[in-house]
Amino acid sequence: MTAVLEQNQPLAPTVLAAASADSLANYLADAVVTALIDEVTLTPKPGLVDMRGRGAHRDLNWDLMCHSAWALHPTFHAMAVAGQHIADPQQLREQIGLIGRQGEAVMMAATGGVNTHRGAIWALGLLVTAAAQDHNALAPATVAARAAALAWRHDRFAPAVTGNKGELACRQYSVDGARGQARARFPHVIWVALPWLEHCRNRGDDENTARLNALLAVIANLDDTCILARGGQAALTAVQAGALRVMAAGGAASSDGRNALQQFEQELLTLHVSPGGAADLLAAALFLDSIRT
Repeated sequence: MTAVLEQNQPLAPTVLAAASADSLANYLADAVVTALIDEVTLTPKPGLVDMRGRGAHRDLNWDLMCHSAWALHPTFHAMAVAGQHIADPQQLREQIGLIGRQGEAVMMAATGGVNTHRGAIWALGLLVTAAAQDHNALAPATVAARAAALAWRHDRFAPAVTGNKGELACRQYSVDGARGQARARFPHVIWVALPWLEHCRNRGDDENTARLNALLAVIANLDDTCILARGGQAALTAVQAGALRVMAAGGAASSDGRNALQQFEQELLTLHVSPGGAADLLAAALFLDSIRT
């Protein structure tokens, strides 16, 4: 990973030089990348990039998203190593903040300046770090609690204002956004996405259907800053209502639900909005689901 060192910031610890030998860090980084690729590959997703096409995006596609995910493997690997080796929580928070900003630069270089995974670097970065802190305690809620403890710590070296669309949407519409999700222990992952995955699997749905229903449940409940940034409150209200209609019609497992899902997607394309925040949280759920003990 290309170093992008910032003035007065801590240097990456020397243990990162030997990170390739760390099996836990490799395992966790692999699991993050797999979750990101599984999320983008899930089809058909309303308004999002999938195997069919770009969704409501003009600058994204499946190949680019997969390329970005693999380019970020060293970032998540370095965060996992930091989680294993840095005991002081403040130092750890600032270290993974630095690694995350470096990773964002790597992402932008790999994609030609396209934001593919900024939100995922934040959410999955915290979770992969938290998972690495204690490999004997990988229950989803336990990992989310450790991630929240890190998210609450102030990174003295992070820019006060980034100008990112999600940050601006949080201020304009008074929502918590990705930072609030993390500090609240990822409620839409722990109490929405993962329970829906389990419920659908238990009733016999195939994995694709279970994941689609979990995504729809998150969309229906999340104040998604990706939607707010593009379409404002009216678009968010319409999108949440549309996801609820699909679920009420039976979700992705039923014929009526699939028809409603097609109509819902047309609404998103007409509004030119995409539930990118919900997609990040689905990826987080898939990651936690894959490592749970």
